[in-house]
Amino acid sequence: MSLPQPPIAPQRPHSFTAHGHTIDDPWAWLRDPGYPTVTDKDVLAYLEAENAYHDAVMAPLKPLADTLFKEMRGRIKEDEATVPQKDGDWLYWSDFEEGGEYRRWWRRPVAGGEDQLFLDEPALAEGNEYFRLGALSVSPDGRLLAYAIDVDGSERFEARVKDLETGEHLSDTIPGTLGELVWTADSAAFLYTPANEQWRTDRVMLHRLGETEDRQLYFEADEGFRVGVSETQSRRFIVIATGDHVTSEVYLLPADDPSAPLLCVSPRKPGREYDVDEHDGTLFIHTNDTDPNFRLVTASIAAPGEWHKRIAPSRDFYMTGVTCFADFFVVEGRENGLDQIELHRYEGGAPTRIAFPEASYVAGVGDNPEYAIETLRLGYESMVTPGTVYDYHLADGRLETLKVQEIPSGYDPARYATERLSITARDGTQVPCSIVYPAGFPRDGSGKLYLYAYGAYGYAVPPGFSTSRMSFLDRGVAFAIAHIRGGDDLGQQWYLDGKLDKRTNSFTDFVDVAKGLIERGFTRAGNIAIAGRSAGGELMGAVVNSDPELWGVAVIDVPFVDVLNTMMDASLPLTPGEWPEWGNPIEDKTAFELIRSYSPYDNIRPQAYPPMWIGGGLNDPRVTYWEPAKFVARLRATRTDDHVMVLKTNMGAGHGGKSGRWESLKEAAEENAFVLWQLGVEAP
Repeated sequence: MSLPQPPIAPQRPHSFTAHGHTIDDPWAWLRDPGYPTVTDKDVLAYLEAENAYHDAVMAPLKPLADTLFKEMRGRIKEDEATVPQKDGDWLYWSDFEEGGEYRRWWRRPVAGGEDQLFLDEPALAEGNEYFRLGALSVSPDGRLLAYAIDVDGSERFEARVKDLETGEHLSDTIPGTLGELVWTADSAAFLYTPANEQWRTDRVMLHRLGETEDRQLYFEADEGFRVGVSETQSRRFIVIATGDHVTSEVYLLPADDPSAPLLCVSPRKPGREYDVDEHDGTLFIHTNDTDPNFRLVTASIAAPGEWHKRIAPSRDFYMTGVTCFADFFVVEGRENGLDQIELHRYEGGAPTRIAFPEASYVAGVGDNPEYAIETLRLGYESMVTPGTVYDYHLADGRLETLKVQEIPSGYDPARYATERLSITARDGTQVPCSIVYPAGFPRDGSGKLYLYAYGAYGYAVPPGFSTSRMSFLDRGVAFAIAHIRGGDDLGQQWYLDGKLDKRTNSFTDFVDVAKGLIERGFTRAGNIAIAGRSAGGELMGAVVNSDPELWGVAVIDVPFVDVLNTMMDASLPLTPGEWPEWGNPIEDKTAFELIRSYSPYDNIRPQAYPPMWIGGGLNDPRVTYWEPAKFVARLRATRTDDHVMVLKTNMGAGHGGKSGRWESLKEAAEENAFVLWQLGVEAP
């Protein structure tokens, strides 16, 4: 089809010098100096022009996008509801109305009585282009609800309080919060973390109902650290945790005495992370102090810094978390990259490991709000098994199925197959890859493949189930996840081997997984669609620069592609807290040279690039809108091909795109239509 001419962003001379290098940045003007308010007419005009070009390119694909949306929506139960869970005197659950965009939150007395709609997201969202519910917390006495909402995607939430007996809202309203809301034991106050001007949470505040002056309980002086609040499973203590990506520090506050002095569990030590739960006066501390696979130690409340080994670190088992219940504690982790759940008795003895039926899967502890329990709520899924909710009965080890994700349009797992592959990277490292494909998928290299990865911050992409993915599978396209270094799929060392001075391992792992899939006959160069978001978008930017001939199309959403400029600017919201992940190029010449060598925006060069769909959000506080805009502007001025490339900036949303389950699904259908078009699977 014939395409209109894309907009061209003008170049305006701009440069800076650091460590003996002068960096030219002729599209720096796309950053509005008034950000987070964006009013610059030239900036807005360019973004709107790119949006208009996107809409013109996508217009012929609308029938395909509509078909995909219809398929994807047909696989979702419209009035889907969660499994009720007991918390004190109430059973709690949420659901969607038929056709509803947002959830409704319900409860009813355990002793019997009528269902109570205690929070109605559709009503709160009415009239807003964007809506997101953040924190949601019922007071210990069950009477009050504290919750927080965001109506523009900026992730600055407004906290409110509702009386659940009268249905009325109290006058207590707090703007600009970020994070959880945690009640004190008397239901008369709650703790929260406000976002400062740089969108960092550096304080913990105590708000007493009816009072206008809140009390500061904690202040974090290190601008690279962020503070959060939570509570122990027993709810005896409120947890105040502060940290960056490599170091943490935890304080405890009695939930029944918020005026008490904070108890520091152990002062911060660079490179040491730990988190804490509590059981009968004993602290259970999950830490990487001696090994990147973590261990479990205990300490008394009276001497919280005196740690005693409970579970030693293991070469094969990566311990990811510990939760203390009244009669047992749960250890979660991964072995060979697969989730494991172990139950331990406080008195000792061999743990009980819960067995799951498939060779590749995702499993984890679900919603278990109470301390004394007889069943443990779990979640389970795989690339071919829909999401399943279980109750594990502690008395007899029985898994009771409470709910299996319903697919109204029908689902036959026999039509699909999944494998977990091990692919050799260029340095000899074995990189896992999870793949699902339609039965009868060819192994002669003719197949089309969609390859996804993230590879940062120690986040492991789970090989889970996706109804949206089925629109690719049913058109003969395989879907694979590359479990590259930078995530913690194979343990924390796997994460450490993909960050800082080892960052490029993430990029080369991804390329080598693609080449390995080609060698195994799953696909060939040019038949591969790739996708990544946020830091995964940085990955996409790096690999379209390094190996453009491999990719048939790339989806690069809210991408962190202007890495050097962002890490050189300490005034940006995330930058100081990101230096432990990427390096500090301001002070460290080696970090500067490394980031300069891979920063996607700075490494665009005259060559042919694959077709690309690129997205951003005007109100995005995580990856600012100008990163994808500058990336596209430089690509348009530099590349030698005429492949289609579109930029879509959500003018009323942030990092997560449009809100609402159907609106976000429409965006996914639009992206998928672009991918199928460029792979040659569907023509407009």
